[in-house]
Amino acid sequence: MPNPADAQADLIAFLDFHGEAGVDVALDEHPHDRFGEADAPEAAPRPRKAARPSALPSPPLQEAPKAPARATTYGRAASAEPEAAAGDARARARTAASLEELEAILAGFDSCPLRFTAKNLVFGDGNPQARVMFLGEAPGADEDRIGKPFMGRSGQLLDKMMAAIGLDRTSAYIANVVPWRPPGNRNPTPQEVAMCKPFVERQIELVDPELIVCLGAPATQTLTGTKDGILKTRGRFFPYPLPGREARLLATLHPAFLLRQPLQKRQAWRDFQAARAVLDGKA
Repeated sequence: MPNPADAQADLIAFLDFHGEAGVDVALDEHPHDRFGEADAPEAAPRPRKAARPSALPSPPLQEAPKAPARATTYGRAASAEPEAAAGDARARARTAASLEELEAILAGFDSCPLRFTAKNLVFGDGNPQARVMFLGEAPGADEDRIGKPFMGRSGQLLDKMMAAIGLDRTSAYIANVVPWRPPGNRNPTPQEVAMCKPFVERQIELVDPELIVCLGAPATQTLTGTKDGILKTRGRFFPYPLPGREARLLATLHPAFLLRQPLQKRQAWRDFQAARAVLDGKA
């Protein structure tokens, strides 16, 4: 006879597995394309039964006025108009004079479909006047639930890495290239990154850091244009143009990668020491 305690342990392990994979909501037994359903034509109305003959002739029926066509947004078909959506993002991002304004603009930006599947906008965390800005790729399940970047296991490791060089969230600013969690923690598509890039570029301009630390290949590639992998670019400095001056950008390994490859922590430690040297004016 199976042990109830073992069965409960197996069930908890099964749920933990799906939680780590990003499956945090059970909607149905089969997946549904909600965006496709939104664009699907409405079902034809059922035919009405024929009216009984009347002794008096009925007045002629007037055609009912047509309802105005429902406005479409890039949010329902962003993949079909990626260039227009990116142009819309550039135009909106330029109008933001502060981080608060930029966050409000992002909250109302419906050209990126990720906005409709995420729970929260994950804009940024830390000190906006900090000299160093850490930049990741996209939020995960914990960040999506809380609304702040790097809140899960990766965030805990990042906090320890910052503490090792005398930094914390009061002396650094943290953000992501993409501010919404992709479904199932998948990688953002190139189109989604292109739509969000103008906002993170404006976010960097408003923070105006001396040093930008890119955590992982996606953030590094987005801001530098390089096609090299992170194992080739880590430890390298790149120039990053800002209005009136030039900041330095350092590529390093993402904390999530370090959780999977602990032996690579020694490489990340060297990168963080290089970042500390820049902030101390020694490099």
